[in-house]
Amino acid sequence: MYSIYRKEIHAFFSTLIGYIVIGVFLVSIGLFMWVFSETSVLDYNFATMDQLFSIAPLVFLFLIPAVTMSSFAEERGKGTIEILYTKPLTTWQIVGGKYFANVTLVIFALLPTLIYYISVYQLGSPKGNLDTGAIIGSYIGLLFLAGAFVAIGIFASMLTHNQIVAFILAAFLCFFFHWAFSYLAMMPFFTGTLDLFIQKLGINYHYSSISKGLIDTRDLIYFISVIFVFIYATVTILENRK
Repeated sequence: MYSIYRKEIHAFFSTLIGYIVIGVFLVSIGLFMWVFSETSVLDYNFATMDQLFSIAPLVFLFLIPAVTMSSFAEERGKGTIEILYTKPLTTWQIVGGKYFANVTLVIFALLPTLIYYISVYQLGSPKGNLDTGAIIGSYIGLLFLAGAFVAIGIFASMLTHNQIVAFILAAFLCFFFHWAFSYLAMMPFFTGTLDLFIQKLGINYHYSSISKGLIDTRDLIYFISVIFVFIYATVTILENRK
């Protein structure tokens, strides 16, 4: 599995696309945190990083599908996936190597945002007047959200040999599982009966819970379950094609 992991990391950073994706992510977050007056930290009366954690899922909606779209679609398009079949690797190792490589790439994109934390920490009045515990919880929520989106993205990449189709499909599935259940719960015939249950089916409910700094095992189990289901589905499809 490590050989697949290393190959994916090398492939990502050996092209300009990898740096562009990370650059676009950081610029987008930076604009919302420091430039746009509606969300700028400089225009708030208190130190907060809520802008980062509220806009990150929307940016992830495009960033992660862009990262994962080539995972299997490119292999199938070039016909190199047959080479993977000849390697002394199990299907779980192949999928696992690609999954953890893509998660690592997202972590690389998140690491520079720690500069924002240091900046807000210094700007607080008094200095350090910041809810660090809630911020740590929010970062944990972002990591689980990224893990779920990566699993969905790899699954979408397995379904097609076209990278653009894989990107669009992954973006749609991420949007659906993150936001669609919240909108469904607001429909009149669900209100007061099944609205809470439907909300809990979506990623947004559990991400919002963790982002408050409250690490609930039910939220963690939900994210782990979503990740496992999509990885298992990817492994199953790969086994059938193999």
